[in-house]
Amino acid sequence: MIKFIDLFAGMGGIRKGFELACAGRAIETSCALTSEIKPSAIDVLKQNHPEDKQWGDITHINASDIPDFDVLLAGFPCQAFSSAGKRQGFLDTRGTMFFEVERILKEKKPKAFLLENVEGLINHDKVSSKDDIGRTLSTILSHLLALGYSVKWRLLNARNFGLAQDRKRVYITGVLDGAVNLDDFKVQHSTLASVIDKGLPISDTPFVKRLLAHYSVEELYGKSLKDKRGGESNIHSWDIELKGPVTEIQKQLLNELFKQRRKKQWAEEMGIKWMDGMSLSLEQIQTFAPFPNLKELLDDLVAKGYLKREHPKTLVEERLLDGSVRTYRAQNPRLPLGYNIVAGKLSFEVAKVLDPNDVAPTLVAMDMQKLYVPDGKGIRRLTLREGLRLFGYPDDFKFNVSEQDGYDLLGNTVAVPVITAVSNRILDAI
Repeated sequence: MIKFIDLFAGMGGIRKGFELACAGRAIETSCALTSEIKPSAIDVLKQNHPEDKQWGDITHINASDIPDFDVLLAGFPCQAFSSAGKRQGFLDTRGTMFFEVERILKEKKPKAFLLENVEGLINHDKVSSKDDIGRTLSTILSHLLALGYSVKWRLLNARNFGLAQDRKRVYITGVLDGAVNLDDFKVQHSTLASVIDKGLPISDTPFVKRLLAHYSVEELYGKSLKDKRGGESNIHSWDIELKGPVTEIQKQLLNELFKQRRKKQWAEEMGIKWMDGMSLSLEQIQTFAPFPNLKELLDDLVAKGYLKREHPKTLVEERLLDGSVRTYRAQNPRLPLGYNIVAGKLSFEVAKVLDPNDVAPTLVAMDMQKLYVPDGKGIRRLTLREGLRLFGYPDDFKFNVSEQDGYDLLGNTVAVPVITAVSNRILDAI
């Protein structure tokens, strides 16, 4: 029997991976403590483990009150180190949650632990670009070593463990006796076709109908929809004439303006600090798009909402009452009025149509509701069950939640097969 505790449990992904590793060796397990504070996550935990007590907020739990256990599992909050957040690290209260893990390890001294976090943890708070890791991860490792553990860590990608998702995460292990080997895992690959169901109701919204009027289902494989740069894999609003008819010349004009507005030469010419996505004047645009009716073409695109008129932005520094300086960009009316793209990353109903012959990008909570998959002659939203499979959850995992809560939980969960593989290495060591 191996007893474990599950901190920052989320929907129970780390626990699931660890239990699967133990089950594969016919080892019985028992959960001595589960700690989680998000209501929707607690709901899922209760669905799958109704017999367990929910201990609540870890900061309110005395380490001495925790029953003895063998292995600590923790996916301590990652937003403080994630590229999707503000990356404040230990300055963020969520970043200090690691010290709750340290507190319990120090008091209970279990045989082993497994921690999981985002890739951004590796380089967070680097002193020099030549450093292998940043000060945040260095602090974490040094604190764990000081407790007497043999500590190993690796950055592992879920796509190499049989999941159809490109998801890199940091895994930190520690044992009191021996060492965990995190090298030479067996590489396994799969594609989205292995997790996508067939014959489900397809979307017939006006946006999807317009999209399919311009592209076949196969042409949409792997395509993102956003008025931002993205090369050949990107579809813009003007490609599907979302805001009104667009001529082929206007499409060429918009695509070229997209590229040109990023060039530093225009910032130097205007005497402003370069930024990615500057407005350009009619005269500047004429140098790379010498159409005789250029102004008419541009003004028509403004009227339809593909372009906007604005002055180039300059960097403004504002000293606040506390002595700090706030910097931001603002239009400079002294510079010529120009034309700029009306951009928006998540402004469309569909953010991306996944390619069944490939793997999904890293799934994050804020855009999972806008991921679509091909199904027959149409496309539809990725279902919650398909999302679970993309993280390696078995089909008997209970997930009776609203669609919104489900996507939120999935975007913050773990790759179960990677946890299982790492857990097996821990079991080897102990």
